[in-house]
Amino acid sequence: MNSTLTRVESWTLLCLTAACFGVIAKTFHGDGEPLIASVAFSGIAFAFTFSLIRWLGETFMKANLKGRDMSKLKKVEIPETMGALCAVVYLLAIIIFIPFPFYKDIVAATSGGGNREYEIERQQIENGRILHRFPHNKLASYLSAILSLQSVVLLGIGDDLFDIRWRHKLFIPAFAAIPMLVVYFVDYGVTNVVVPVQLERYLGNMVDLGWLYYAYMAAIAIFCPNSINILAGINGIEVSQSIVIGFLLLANDVLSLYAAPSSPNPHPATDPHLFSIYLLLPFIGVSAALWWYNWYPAKVFVGDTYCYFAGMVFAIVGILGHFSKTLLLLLIPQIANFIYSSPQLFRLVPCPRHRLPRFNARTGFLEPSVTQWQEPPSPSVALFLGLLENFPIPLLKVERNTKGDIVESTNFTILNLWLVWFGPMREDRLAIGLLLMQTCTGLLGLFVRHKLALLVFRQDNRG
Repeated sequence: MNSTLTRVESWTLLCLTAACFGVIAKTFHGDGEPLIASVAFSGIAFAFTFSLIRWLGETFMKANLKGRDMSKLKKVEIPETMGALCAVVYLLAIIIFIPFPFYKDIVAATSGGGNREYEIERQQIENGRILHRFPHNKLASYLSAILSLQSVVLLGIGDDLFDIRWRHKLFIPAFAAIPMLVVYFVDYGVTNVVVPVQLERYLGNMVDLGWLYYAYMAAIAIFCPNSINILAGINGIEVSQSIVIGFLLLANDVLSLYAAPSSPNPHPATDPHLFSIYLLLPFIGVSAALWWYNWYPAKVFVGDTYCYFAGMVFAIVGILGHFSKTLLLLLIPQIANFIYSSPQLFRLVPCPRHRLPRFNARTGFLEPSVTQWQEPPSPSVALFLGLLENFPIPLLKVERNTKGDIVESTNFTILNLWLVWFGPMREDRLAIGLLLMQTCTGLLGLFVRHKLALLVFRQDNRG
């Protein structure tokens, strides 16, 4: 990969950056519209990430942050851990963006805003002076999101540098989620869940889960980063699935804002969904730049840092945006991959260090990778594997010796399962197939959330 930008790339990125800075400057002369500013920041984040990856690729190689693409005929070394650059640019973007969501509140709370034509609720205090009630709770949520993301990025970089074992790094995101959960407890503190209409006669309208609700949110914070991390192994799949999920979450926000009742005062669902949009737009910007280099044939690897970073963005918008159940509806392939992988993740079946599909150098196609059984599996495990093999839609492919004992079985990942179903294929075709599945299941999840929810619940959380 060339370490310098071409003339066309340089001028394109320069024009994009200049246009975005112009949009941001214009918002200061108006009402400081944060949504428009967020779009502009996303463009700047894309330009900076695109340039930095190109400029710093050789530097990462010299620092031994490199790897070989095992699914290519020529296994050349390319830069690794480029997701760290995306995370750093993203964090800088959302930190600099902080004044924009609170622009009107800052104007109303300072003497510099006296000539602004903006009416806002004020509070009379004892000495007769009129002060604006600044939304500290919203600022606290935003800052806790930044702190959690910073924590998970640091832990992800540590994993990329020291290659922490899976069983040790499983709970890394839980520690990073502590600032977010603390703010949720202090600011929001709601642990009630709405009971489906069909169960109201037994449980009532609401059930208070208490500390179990915080355990549930911590589990989401653990699952989201790790789910991106285990659905990996081919060019572009980590970034592509993250971009698709990001757009699905944006679609959910837009649908929720569109359906929120119009009134002089903002609906309670408005601010959480705007908060989600402010975090998702720059994320899509930096991810699009990384995708350009990581798609087949990859010129860089993303590293574990990006997986942790992307998953934590999703967990944060789901938890602080108060739509964690909707988030799970958009992660159906990741949930299915985790359930399908669990026999190997929990060591019921031997689990090799890497389970990515096997590259056939003769055909140039990917084939399902396999686990070699040094000893025949126990009768119960053999029965389990046989059931998966003989399922109406085969969920496994096994090889047996002359005695009928299992000597090898395909690895338990959706990537390998897709190859079992549809046969060997080129790497990019495999990625496209999985992304189509991600998109279709996500759109189905949005349909269930926005069209079928009232069949189960008495009212929508939008009011």
